[in-house]
Amino acid sequence: MASQQDLQELIRLMTTGMRVPMKDALGRVKALQTKNLRSIEQIAESPLADVTSAINDAKAARSLHNACKARLKNPSGSTTAKRTGSTLENPSKRLRQSLDTGFIHGPEPVPPQEFEASFTLPVETDENIIANTTLLTNRAPLVLAFAVELLRFTMSAQPPSSRLSLGQAVVSANSRSKAVSIGIEKGPSADDQGWGHGQPRVKVMGREVTVLKRGGYEWKRDGEEEQHRSEDVVKAESVPSSATETGVSQDVSETPGEAPRSWSASQPVTLKQSTFIVRATKITAPSQRQSAIQSLFATIPSLQDASHNAWAYRVRVPTNLFNATTIKEESFDDGESGSGDFLLKNMRETNAVDTLVVMTRWYGGIMLGPDRWRIMRDCLKDALAERLRVTGEQATVGDEAVWGLDLEAMKNKTGTAGSASSRSYEAGVVGMPIHRPEAAKAYLLKSFATRIDNPSDATGEADVPQGSTTKSTPKRKTAKALELEKEENVARLLGALRLLYGSWVGHLTAAELDRRAWGWYVAVRPEVESGPSGWGAKGHLKLANILALRRKES
Repeated sequence: MASQQDLQELIRLMTTGMRVPMKDALGRVKALQTKNLRSIEQIAESPLADVTSAINDAKAARSLHNACKARLKNPSGSTTAKRTGSTLENPSKRLRQSLDTGFIHGPEPVPPQEFEASFTLPVETDENIIANTTLLTNRAPLVLAFAVELLRFTMSAQPPSSRLSLGQAVVSANSRSKAVSIGIEKGPSADDQGWGHGQPRVKVMGREVTVLKRGGYEWKRDGEEEQHRSEDVVKAESVPSSATETGVSQDVSETPGEAPRSWSASQPVTLKQSTFIVRATKITAPSQRQSAIQSLFATIPSLQDASHNAWAYRVRVPTNLFNATTIKEESFDDGESGSGDFLLKNMRETNAVDTLVVMTRWYGGIMLGPDRWRIMRDCLKDALAERLRVTGEQATVGDEAVWGLDLEAMKNKTGTAGSASSRSYEAGVVGMPIHRPEAAKAYLLKSFATRIDNPSDATGEADVPQGSTTKSTPKRKTAKALELEKEENVARLLGALRLLYGSWVGHLTAAELDRRAWGWYVAVRPEVESGPSGWGAKGHLKLANILALRRKES
């Protein structure tokens, strides 16, 4: 019988050696298991016809069969496509890979507390020092700084390494979108092509990024983190929901003897004699959908007289592989063309899982055009927000630590099937490239190396032209002094952002704070030339402008 290690090796061969997306690889492994083909050895020794009958793809079966045979001939070789004789690695490369995968000088893993402590970033909160600071930088690292500090408030349960990884994922996605818009790159992104399909998603600065759960990773905050945690967590209840429970019972029994089901409802919206309302409840399996809707109709018979009762659900289901899960989703229009897909799209955007929503419309005889989509979206968000307020349940990745997935690295076909330094091998994670926190931290520190200490005029812009990469002072500094200046610059920037977010945290929900963060970034980002000529160009960043965005106390 094949062991768990055999299954891991098989998936690693598919994902890193054959460049098969993880979702497809998991599906093929399950299909192969039905034919009792559970390891590389069993596949290599079985007839090609058996492999083909299992995965129903002759070309893919032949490739897998050949790859397994090649692996048996060279079991000590890499799972990636390397030429014969290229498996030797120098000691420095082996050490670098061991550091990147969470090990130092040997097989002993780094304790989570020590690992997270290595990603502590300096913070300066003296307003006078911050206000008199002007940095020379480009825009991308500023996005990273905004995102990392934002996550400290909106996703405070995430460890520092996860915040850096998620922040770098935002930078990567934003940079590629910008590159496409100015003509530097072409074609759909890896996300658009579905490389992240089936993985959880979170929203950071208004941009969705695909994430990878870290499999039960636990860390304990240091004294300062634990002391200020209650201040950092955004309390959604500080902004009351506008939804009201009109015409719906919170407790709807499905069957006698079964615990009642809780439904939340949006505020009804009427436009041109058409009325919309959305209801949401929790389900944990696709099979619960039908009984949940039937019980709702039995409790509120008037719903059956409505013109449309469209529904959609997203449920987390197990894959029977290493305790992994995937998202199953389904929708139904009930005559309201496109409404089911529209509900699913918006549920993905809010990362709603284990959730069933029912959108009811009483048609008033007048076509609404695009207004119907706006009303549906508002009602859906209202229902989900009301569910959170009433039940305390929210369908998200929760407090579980995550990595930001590097979908472009997953997509790009290279000789080594993706950089080893960007790959994670944690607890059941096999060959899925992530944005490494080490690289994100190093990027932050090197990107704010230049500080304009003595501007000649009030604006501080006479010394260095906009868009220039020339440093503001000709004096040579020692390497130690340069490193110290980099840390001071980053500390002042992060301190300014912490003061900004902290001034709003008690007055905005996490979602609203996230939405506003991008606008604040746009308001203070360095001015550079538009188009390709401004790509990567540097400009002045006045930290006083960030402080000016703080909430004014009444």
